Amino acid sequence: MSARVTVIGTGYLGATHAACMAEIGHEVLGLDVDPDKIAALRSGRVPFYEPGLEELLAKHVATGRLRFTTSYEEVAEFGEVHFSCVGTPQSPGGNAADLRYVDAVIEHLAPLLAGRNALVVGKSTVPVGTAERLATMLPEDAELAWNPEFLREGFAVEDTLRPDRLVFGVRSAAAEARLRAVYAPVISNGTPVVVTDFPTAELVKTSANAFLATKISFINAMAEVCEAAGADVTLLAEALSHDTRIGGRFLRAGVGFGGGCLPKDIRAFMARAGELGVDQALTFLREVDHINMRRRSRVVDLAREAAGGSFLGRRIAVLGAAFKPDSDDIRDSPALNVAAQIQLQGGNVSVYDPKAMDNARKAFPTLAYATSAEDALCRADVVLHLTEWQEFRDLDPAVLREMVARPYVIDGRNALDGGRWRAAGWTYRALGRP
Repeated sequence: MSARVTVIGTGYLGATHAACMAEIGHEVLGLDVDPDKIAALRSGRVPFYEPGLEELLAKHVATGRLRFTTSYEEVAEFGEVHFSCVGTPQSPGGNAADLRYVDAVIEHLAPLLAGRNALVVGKSTVPVGTAERLATMLPEDAELAWNPEFLREGFAVEDTLRPDRLVFGVRSAAAEARLRAVYAPVISNGTPVVVTDFPTAELVKTSANAFLATKISFINAMAEVCEAAGADVTLLAEALSHDTRIGGRFLRAGVGFGGGCLPKDIRAFMARAGELGVDQALTFLREVDHINMRRRSRVVDLAREAAGGSFLGRRIAVLGAAFKPDSDDIRDSPALNVAAQIQLQGGNVSVYDPKAMDNARKAFPTLAYATSAEDALCRADVVLHLTEWQEFRDLDPAVLREMVARPYVIDGRNALDGGRWRAAGWTYRALGRP
């Protein structure tokens, strides 16, 4: 059954959720306070790169099922179910989550909902206890639910239309029923639904991110041990992956994680645990964070060693700018962090990424940017592979050998075929491998 759904906040999460809600049959109105973003969305353009999203959005803008506005009054008048999808960045000068945008949604919307029997659904990643507080700000006939998102950049459309689970944090059977109705086409495909209270729903997302970050940092810690012992972390990970208690996902050692979620979410989780008086329960996440940041420094050290002990007068090619492939998101990007560190130490750095160049230029305007991978590698003394795009894995090392000043590649993602590069005459180095 079609519902009138609104999505407040049209960033990465909101724009994806709005387009997918239209795809499963709802009438959708998206809201954002940025008029330029709204103008782009109204024309069917997404202001970031996510595979398949722009086509889906343009399709439903054209049919009229998906519209956009800057008016909270229009949202309140139109919607039956309101999804809050705004960001929760790290607070300036601290580790806690900045909830000003989450609070602003309720502050603007709540006075307009009296008498409308509306359901407000939070999807943002928030510290446990946030939903309890927000619920008190709504009028008596409006109800709050919490439905955390689990999107992977590069797979966001698939993860919304065919998620591996749905979590409903609710206080009433009526709220659960309304969420089940909204997600009926998704649930009918076999997606499991977990119904919880508010704090459990909030903790599902933060604990999932903490677990993933821990698993990534664990294999990176093993890479440090492997380098010291002369072992191969890729073979170690392969052996571990056959243990069904462990599995192989997120066991690829490399330069570490970045992006707009994992780094700031684990720090906010630690900060909230401290506020709750259980900070010792999450002290291990501090080391998870430290291990992750050490990986970036290790790549810089390897590059400096490859450059002869100093970056002065050396050309360094950096393949990758986005924090992960199939995205143009450069937030807390390990690749750009490494590139900037090398430039500060005197290196002549040239960066190339298939999708993230415009964003990288805005954030790091002093770096040099190439028009292609081949352009970046031209006369390079050291090549760094730092974002595992398929385009980079498909490069022919024999052809590239003729372009560089020195055939030396550091595979910061353990994703290239080391044997193939060595056979083409390259010195191949990777993290945690001989």
